[in-house]
Amino acid sequence: MTLNNLKPAAGSVKTQGKRIGRGQGSGKGGTATRGHKGAKSRSGYSRKVGFEGGQMPLQRRVPKFGFTNINRKEYVGVNLHKLQELVDNNKITDTVTFDVLVENRLARKNDLVKILGNGELKAKLNVTVHKYTATAKAAIENAGGTAETL
Repeated sequence: MTLNNLKPAAGSVKTQGKRIGRGQGSGKGGTATRGHKGAKSRSGYSRKVGFEGGQMPLQRRVPKFGFTNINRKEYVGVNLHKLQELVDNNKITDTVTFDVLVENRLARKNDLVKILGNGELKAKLNVTVHKYTATAKAAIENAGGTAETL
């Protein structure tokens, strides 16, 4: 160690932030780096979400219509060809319950399931879910299975 490579121990020296608003002599007095006038230069200012400087905000300019039905029930659709796929891949044999669909990631545990009639079902299955379309129910029964409602 010589005089030309002296340096303080690691972590002992912290670079302080700039001291703003501490008089004209500092070079950072006056407006204290906030610029002149306007809401952003005032103390206590916080930017409101969606505020457009007094111009009518987009959320209020756009026309509103319709309503949201609070009693709406959302069903997750599972097509017949998906059930046939599970049979072909030996994931299911004869019974399809809600739990089986959750295991195979066709639904989540809090979902309501509706069997839809798209595709062809060759396997004889006993299906137990929340709802069926008329074509799906007919296809399951034509294949020799049963369609029970939860």
